[in-house]
Amino acid sequence: MQPEKENLPPGSGEPDHAKQNEPTKPAGQNQQSGIPAAGAAVASQIQQEVQVARRPWYYVLRQARFLLIIYIISLALIGALAFWVHVHPVLDVDVAITREFQENHTPWLETFMVAVSFLGNADWVFVPLIVLTAVAFWALRLRLEAVTILVVNLTSAILNVGIKLLVDRPRPSAPLVEIFQHATGNSFPSGHVMSYVAYWGLLFTFSIMLFRGWRWWKIVLLVISGLFVVLVGPSRIYLGDHWASDVLGAYLFEGLWLWFCLWVYKRLKARGVLAYTRSK
Repeated sequence: MQPEKENLPPGSGEPDHAKQNEPTKPAGQNQQSGIPAAGAAVASQIQQEVQVARRPWYYVLRQARFLLIIYIISLALIGALAFWVHVHPVLDVDVAITREFQENHTPWLETFMVAVSFLGNADWVFVPLIVLTAVAFWALRLRLEAVTILVVNLTSAILNVGIKLLVDRPRPSAPLVEIFQHATGNSFPSGHVMSYVAYWGLLFTFSIMLFRGWRWWKIVLLVISGLFVVLVGPSRIYLGDHWASDVLGAYLFEGLWLWFCLWVYKRLKARGVLAYTRSK
């Protein structure tokens, strides 16, 4: 026969002598254990919000097709422009545009343009920023997007060096325009513009493709990335580092490369490459 259980009042739980035998934890230990738990709760809440904001994969593919149509327009233009500036390194229209940009020179405007171009001059800041962004996407279970960020930025840098060597166009010189910030190397296409479109342009595109609604962090990301993409071109012309055709060529070529990378990304996404799966 099994021993009978003690008749306890409802809700009384364990007997008092059992509770007395339980070891009591110090108050400081409870507070310390609560700090990691609170951090894990915040991280879990952020992940849940991002998961809710993510668009379905089929909507992502439909949205990507529209963006790819825009990028493909640069296909026919980049080759003709690169050949033209190789044959004619100094164009009258480039000189006129730069002089127009520099006509109303003010210290605050020069400082602002230098600030816009800062990331392109500071690899020790820009490269870790790209890596940290990829790590953040991976942590948010956007693994294919994280790899895409790294691949697009790395290949864009390699392509920029290769095109500069092929076109071999000299930079603007002081007798023709003012040089407020000296740079070395060839001029076409602008490395700043290509790197900004590769990083900020891809973030802008992913924000539209992946996340629904208008959450505050999405708006901030769209505004910041959009402003960097738009302002980096004029800043390079104003500072005398590049001709306008260098900037135009960089926008067109990087748009073309971003189109190709998104085309590859779209197909990998449809096949479920690097898709996050919950472990049972």
